[in-house]
Amino acid sequence: MDARDLIDDLAEVLVVPSFTRTGFRLRRRLHAWPEAESYSMAGRTVVLTGPTSGLGRAAAGAFARMGARLVLVGRDAGRLERTRNELVVKTPGVSASTVVADMASLASVRAAAAEILTREPRLDVIVDNAGTVVPTREVTHENFERTFATMVLGPFVLVARLLSRLIDSPDGRLVAVTSGGMYAQSLPLDDLGYERGTYNGPRAYARAKRAQVALVREWARRLDGMGVTVNAMHPGWANTPGLEASLPGFAKLVGGQLRSPGEGADTMLWLAAAPDARGRAGRLFLDRRARPFDRIPRTRLSAADRAALWNAVLELTGEPDPTAGR
Repeated sequence: MDARDLIDDLAEVLVVPSFTRTGFRLRRRLHAWPEAESYSMAGRTVVLTGPTSGLGRAAAGAFARMGARLVLVGRDAGRLERTRNELVVKTPGVSASTVVADMASLASVRAAAAEILTREPRLDVIVDNAGTVVPTREVTHENFERTFATMVLGPFVLVARLLSRLIDSPDGRLVAVTSGGMYAQSLPLDDLGYERGTYNGPRAYARAKRAQVALVREWARRLDGMGVTVNAMHPGWANTPGLEASLPGFAKLVGGQLRSPGEGADTMLWLAAAPDARGRAGRLFLDRRARPFDRIPRTRLSAADRAALWNAVLELTGEPDPTAGR
């Protein structure tokens, strides 16, 4: 480990400089990163959920400039079409299509996956970016707690249904966009629907992100040797509409130290495109470096816990195990 890594690790331990724009700019200078958009995505197709605002919108623009074909997946047809039109205007020649899907509805996700498989002969990257903070506990028409459905069950079904196409890619990658907030939350495996205790929207969000990262580790383990690189990343504290809406006090407190959406999306792009990110699977990244999965011992999920979560998600969704027999 050289001095640059030691400085990087010190910032990580202190948290505040790590998650702010100071951490991003420090690491970019320390490690002399090439710009994320310097990696070509020509000839590759990216499925991106949550592409109409915040990190997803920044990533969509970057992927377009990198030459990717984009499949934009979101629940609002009008916003999706506006995003696609903006990309076409700003990046002439970009190839982009839209698919409407409510990630909280498994029926909607299954229909979207079928549409993508019909339209797209090739899939190279799936970016699981959609997320929401629900202030009060809501139950979907399929009887799932909405936050968990949106960020765990829906994405699982989407990846499961598209997996064979991703495996066929010469360089398949799955990138899950999580949140540093998950570090502070444990995941009660016997209460995935948040039925016990007083519901708290940000806490439910953090729990769902904890589950998402645990599943990333399971995907990576189960797909080992199949040519698909599976990782999670968190963007640090980025200035997005979601943060402002869910934690306005925090956004005001951090203020000018919030990262821009482009800075927050940088590691997402790197994981999707960079040659040196290929094959480094089952990890959680911040600023292009693998970071700890846990900071507080009580939040840690064991290998047995992660397998139990996988089985619980299979039971809740009714999906057959997409990795069985592979």
